[in-house]
Amino acid sequence: MNLIILLLLIAIAELTAVLAIILKDKTGLTGRKTPRRKVFVDTSILIDGRILSVARAGFLGDELLIPRSVIRELQLLADGSDSEKRTRARFGLDVVNELERVELADVKVFSDKADSPKVDERLIELAKSKHGMIMTNDYNLAKVAATEHIDVITINNLAQGLRSEYLPGDRLTVTISMVGSGPKQGIAHLADGTMIVVDDAERYAGTGQHVDIVFERYLQTSAGRMMFAKLAQKEKRGSRRNKTSKNRLSKK
Repeated sequence: MNLIILLLLIAIAELTAVLAIILKDKTGLTGRKTPRRKVFVDTSILIDGRILSVARAGFLGDELLIPRSVIRELQLLADGSDSEKRTRARFGLDVVNELERVELADVKVFSDKADSPKVDERLIELAKSKHGMIMTNDYNLAKVAATEHIDVITINNLAQGLRSEYLPGDRLTVTISMVGSGPKQGIAHLADGTMIVVDDAERYAGTGQHVDIVFERYLQTSAGRMMFAKLAQKEKRGSRRNKTSKNRLSKK
């Protein structure tokens, strides 16, 4: 009996060790914390404001660090004579306050050399000394940071990456797979699964026939993206009618 218990204990110990190795390799859930990146936030990001939506969505897992020098620059702009800059700077200060309230983001405002040097130089200095990166929409700051071998995150690049592949006016050939919910609507899909609602395409549903469409607009919701289009043939017919009427007028 003692031998059986001993063998069971050995088996349990071996199984525990194997599970620990698997968890360590795949998820890092063995108690060791994965170090987060230190991201120093620039004034341009706060004035832009889109960082707030990204933070609320839970996509900012890094440590966001806002130096007092950046806050001071916003304050100076908010007290300035330029009404446009004053409005944008006040909006940036509001963004800081809202960011600190976001539970899904780790945001810290910390004291630094607020008066010297200039803010851009200070951000580069902080990123280099703390082995961090800079979040900015300032093209020139991003270029300077690159020369210093500092990684840069920009909201503009994120927005570009999330931009719809097809814009209003673009054409595409699709097959209508099913009937839509609206009158005479047909449904097609992009390769990534995005639904396309095509007006007046009900008759092509399930036929396997290829039809040309023209994108009109797209709708982004929490459930995903939906695009709206119309048949390209309608445009062609309309243009032919216009040409015919013009020819008749010219003959008269």
